[in-house]
Amino acid sequence: MNPSAKTLAVRRWCMPILVGALLAGCAAPRASPAGVFDLQAHRGGRGLAPENTLAAFRNAMQLGVTTLELDIGLTADNVVVISHDTALNPDHTRDASGAWLPKVGPAIRAMTLAQVQSYDVGRLNPGSSYGKPFAGQQPSDGERIPTLAALFALTSERGDTRVRFNIETKVDPTKPEETAAPEPMVRALLAEIDKAGMARRVTLQSFDWRTLSLAGQLAPELPRAYLTSARTLRDSRWTLGLDAASFGSTPQLVQAASAGGKAPVIWSPAFNDLTAAQVREAHALKMTVLPWTVNQRADMLRLLDMGVDGIITDFPDVLRDVLRERGIAYSSN
Repeated sequence: MNPSAKTLAVRRWCMPILVGALLAGCAAPRASPAGVFDLQAHRGGRGLAPENTLAAFRNAMQLGVTTLELDIGLTADNVVVISHDTALNPDHTRDASGAWLPKVGPAIRAMTLAQVQSYDVGRLNPGSSYGKPFAGQQPSDGERIPTLAALFALTSERGDTRVRFNIETKVDPTKPEETAAPEPMVRALLAEIDKAGMARRVTLQSFDWRTLSLAGQLAPELPRAYLTSARTLRDSRWTLGLDAASFGSTPQLVQAASAGGKAPVIWSPAFNDLTAAQVREAHALKMTVLPWTVNQRADMLRLLDMGVDGIITDFPDVLRDVLRERGIAYSSN
């Protein structure tokens, strides 16, 4: 789709009432608090607690992270739930009888919320190699795939008005049958954000830049994070039809994709793909640089030396200690 056609298509999806509500609560948002390094707990910090569960998010807030990083999908009854996987993952999912799933389970999109929440995602499957990097993860039996509304409610119940949310839409343009399409995904997400009054505290991120383009039209003040990997940069279906090879650099590609937006722009590359020169270029283009997913202390130190603005990690406790050693502020508390 060429840019003009894309813009016209997105405009047809606009929701004036919702946009007005979001803008009212979203004046001049920031990707993270001013002067604060963005310490993001990946999937709530899955090195410490079961990923994308309320137990993980609670633990991350207790650690004082800047941002809770999470993924969302839509159920068959159009409820926004927090899940990285588009289908039930046997590496950390048990059925109602307590048995581990023998294989990949049903798609989130094919189940109602009640069906989704009949499964237990509170510990790692000991027979799987998936959890080996997270051997210290503390189980929390009985955890269910939570709704986004439940996470927002948890932060309110705790009286936490500080922590931010970096929310990834799990949409795959190469497998459209596996998830909700960009339009219903973004509509449902923005409605939940508006309902909870969290517009000032949310960043929307995605590898599928169609959702970011749509959000830029419907909620132009909402910060957007452009996720990149070597795989997605080779396929223009992920990058709004833009050919990465036609641009001088990935920061220039992101700049083109985000053109016209009012909100802060974040570039979120795979950390091993990032160079110091790219960080400098992105900063010159007024972008925040937030690499993923960084779990080794040596890599954290190297990226800090490059001047990144934040780090997404499965081990927020390790990054917290590294930042303290460097004297870098990571929380507005």
